[in-house]
Amino acid sequence: MAKIQELLQGRDEKIDYGEIASKFPWILEKKQNCILSPDSDGFLCGLFMSHFLDWKIKGFYDGKVMVLEKGILPSECIFLDMEIFRKDIKSVGHHMVLYNKNSRPENWSNFDNCIQPNNLRDYDGYKTFRLKYPLATIHFLIGIIGSKITFKVPETAIPALFFTDGTFNVLFKYPENVLNWLNYLRANEESNPLKDVFENEKYSVFSLMKAMDEFFRKRDEISIKNERGDRLKISNTDGSTHNIHSTNDGYAINKDAVGRIEQFMKILAQLTGWSYVRDSWAWAGLDLYKFTKRDFQRDKSRVNNHNYKELIHKNPLSWAMTSGKNIEYTLEEPDIMT
Repeated sequence: MAKIQELLQGRDEKIDYGEIASKFPWILEKKQNCILSPDSDGFLCGLFMSHFLDWKIKGFYDGKVMVLEKGILPSECIFLDMEIFRKDIKSVGHHMVLYNKNSRPENWSNFDNCIQPNNLRDYDGYKTFRLKYPLATIHFLIGIIGSKITFKVPETAIPALFFTDGTFNVLFKYPENVLNWLNYLRANEESNPLKDVFENEKYSVFSLMKAMDEFFRKRDEISIKNERGDRLKISNTDGSTHNIHSTNDGYAINKDAVGRIEQFMKILAQLTGWSYVRDSWAWAGLDLYKFTKRDFQRDKSRVNNHNYKELIHKNPLSWAMTSGKNIEYTLEEPDIMT
């Protein structure tokens, strides 16, 4: 028996959406402020929550830089597509963050306000990294919100939902794990809008390839050198800001960068039916925060119990296991968010 099949044995539990709604009622509340990751998953999450619950997008965070509408506190926002390791901050993410569940950090309760599929299933990087959540945050949100609000995901949305976070690659590269997670998310149930996405009968493999090719072409039309059309680049490798300039009222995203992302947003809106309302998105009048982002490989540090414990002692703002051999993490320096 293949190793992945051995790991999946007995893992047939299903998510309890009612329990999530009870424990995290804020995820279903209207007119919440949120901060997004500046990529296609973040943009889809923003469009989705704005369309169905009238959420307001107040800023963006990429692990090195955060811009946030002036007068708004991070604790007044919900971070989408990243896990924030602070008790007073709400977040929704899907990365692997726990290294060893048998050596859980004493302050793990810092994630008490974080909705996270790997944490819900008690998965860790030490024993079950291969079983980590394989989809994007938007798919997780569709399942959660769809458990309380009735809606259909149109067929035209499938290319966008398969594109984000490389989902289309993962589906065929890790089918055993994907199927297990779809079962966990109850994607096969008639009342779940994820069924519209993953059990859609319109697309053959060939027609899906053609639809994906068309989506890539549209994305590429708004891409420029070193900046893909589906991403808002707000920092450089060295942590300096990018596409951000100072104004008389704080900071603003550069006009041309906003224009490109709005073009991408309109593509997403047309495909999904989720409206892009410009007034719900903060592009100017922003505060700027700079942080320090590092990773274990750059630190020449191995991923093990001791070094993971040392990382937690540094009180990182956020982190993710990007592979079995590396963890990327963010420290609140020079600026403090909380």
